[in-house]
Amino acid sequence: MTGIETAVDSYLRHVSIERGLSRNTVAAYRRDLATYVRWLESQGIEVPSQVTMSVVADFARHLATRIESPLTASSMARMLSTVRGLHRFMLEEGLVSEDVSRETKPPKTGTRLPKAISIEQVQALLAATDGDEPRQIRDKALLELLYATGARVSEAVDLNVDDVIDEDVVRLTGKGSKQRIVPLGSYARTAIDAYLVRVRPLLSARGAATPALFLGMRGQRVSRQNAWLIIRAAAERAHLGIEVSPHTLRHSFATHLVANGADVRVVQELLGHSSVATTQIYTLVTADTLRDMYTQAHPRARWS
Repeated sequence: MTGIETAVDSYLRHVSIERGLSRNTVAAYRRDLATYVRWLESQGIEVPSQVTMSVVADFARHLATRIESPLTASSMARMLSTVRGLHRFMLEEGLVSEDVSRETKPPKTGTRLPKAISIEQVQALLAATDGDEPRQIRDKALLELLYATGARVSEAVDLNVDDVIDEDVVRLTGKGSKQRIVPLGSYARTAIDAYLVRVRPLLSARGAATPALFLGMRGQRVSRQNAWLIIRAAAERAHLGIEVSPHTLRHSFATHLVANGADVRVVQELLGHSSVATTQIYTLVTADTLRDMYTQAHPRARWS
């Protein structure tokens, strides 16, 4: 193992244990830094002291110009942010005498509005899970929970039975292991109750004992990939004609709340955002919708 690889391992342990970042975030850091280490090794660099400002700048140019597997501006910004975090860590740990990444700036990324679907489309998506088969009842409970709570897919599949507390709230564990309590709503509560009574005992008997709320057909915890497939299949059956992901339901949850007058700081708490600035993007979505409706409906809003 090279000196750079040893530093990367130490940094990943630091962000996982001391900073408490989620497994998914740490995994993303690991992938980004693996790309960085491979590139450094291709340049004959194996120890931290060999990395200079020009080397980091060259890496940034490499990301921007490589023909194979080109990165979007947002992916480049994320990767360079990870690299800068590594170099700051090495300076703090005394592995190097300066932060050679400090002058490297990530590319500017435009504001991307989250893609939400309409209330009618959500209803069609949820209706696509109707039925009395065990798989349908489970899928209904999962999708109702995702839309009712705005949970990330990782938060939903990580839920245990005990996280459904009282009659109408669920305890979600988000980024940095931060927990929040989110209301379920009557539709989600009804769907989850039906699943817990009629289906989960059946699925649980097929596998090893697990506290997981959502189980696969063999009794194991539903994975993130399984959840994606469940939602994609429901979207196809609903004939929505658009790509739908677990994050689509999260965006729709927030957009519909803001559009119907919910305070942005309340939505921030429900989503588990650390900064209200992240949540405020949903006000832009609502403003865009209002502008489009105005342009279409007002007789003097359009040029002839």
